[in-house]
Amino acid sequence: MDFQIGLVIAGLTVGFIVGLTGVGGGSLMTPILLYFGISPTTAVGTDLLYAAFTKAGGVFVHNKKGNINWKITGWLTLGSVPAALLTLWILNSIKTDIETINRVIKYSLGWALLFTSIAIIFKNKILVFSQKHAGDKFHKESKTQNMLTIGIGILLGATVTLTSIGAGALGTVTLFFLYPLLPTPRLVGTEIAHAVPLTLVAGIGHASMGNLDLVLLGQLLMGSLPGIYIGSMLSGKVPDQFLRNAIAVMLFMAGYKLIF
Repeated sequence: MDFQIGLVIAGLTVGFIVGLTGVGGGSLMTPILLYFGISPTTAVGTDLLYAAFTKAGGVFVHNKKGNINWKITGWLTLGSVPAALLTLWILNSIKTDIETINRVIKYSLGWALLFTSIAIIFKNKILVFSQKHAGDKFHKESKTQNMLTIGIGILLGATVTLTSIGAGALGTVTLFFLYPLLPTPRLVGTEIAHAVPLTLVAGIGHASMGNLDLVLLGQLLMGSLPGIYIGSMLSGKVPDQFLRNAIAVMLFMAGYKLIF
């Protein structure tokens, strides 16, 4: 595709919002790509590698600060990567035309956006609820907790591979529920560390099926990398709750439009 300044600006805007609030990466980028006329399969495949590259920088920063629980990351990856590979195999094996696959991805994307918007709005309430139940059986027994973490990984692996959405907001909220006593910075850092191998594997899989536009990827990164830096520098200076609610409303509207 040809160079479009609008895509660079889109990358800059999404990168800025992610740096500022920690949410909105794939949730915002994929609908924006659809708005620019990119097919759903190419939008998802390109966005996955876009996420892998941008979040890799986040892993470096969070690891340096000690904000990553690598054990939890490992259990999540144990579920998500095999689930991603299975989802890719199913997508590649479906003997149907590309229009049908695009339609399936579009509707899946719509539902993922709706659930993500709800997760963002009720994030704090979910955190309070999970902390009240921090002494429950599945929080105390490590084997049960590990199995549930793998289960969450499987769910995220399939969702992210199909829609490129879920690794951020949905991943963080489910970790809040399972690990309520873990400090928020460590939960966010752990989710980002898990998102990198998941989006990389899913992105490479989509690329092998031809669902990747390298020129598009380059334009998005051209904008997002400085955007994330600027947003991170301003983080905390803008009302976080207002921004999150605004993003949630936008995602809900985008999801509703894709489904209905």
